[in-house]
Amino acid sequence: MSEIFEAVMLICFGVSWPFSVIKSYRSRKTGGKSLAFLILIFIGYVSGLIGKSIFNPSIVILVYACNTFFVGCDLILYFRNRRIERQLKSENTK
Repeated sequence: MSEIFEAVMLICFGVSWPFSVIKSYRSRKTGGKSLAFLILIFIGYVSGLIGKSIFNPSIVILVYACNTFFVGCDLILYFRNRRIERQLKSENTK
């Protein structure tokens, strides 16, 4: 029964990640993003995924995996967008 509540919590947290990924992809900017926050959230989801896999395997693993995937995508886009911002800055200073 507690897994239902865990799944609901993870789904509620995870609903925003796809929108964040889309916004990051379209905007091509890092504004409003915190690298430290993204890394901490990613580590948290990976830890939850590993812990759930080892100590209490259940279908909730899929929710952890989904959230981990989207946060990972947002992290990758953060670095892509930072590179784009640096390129634009160097082009504008020439």
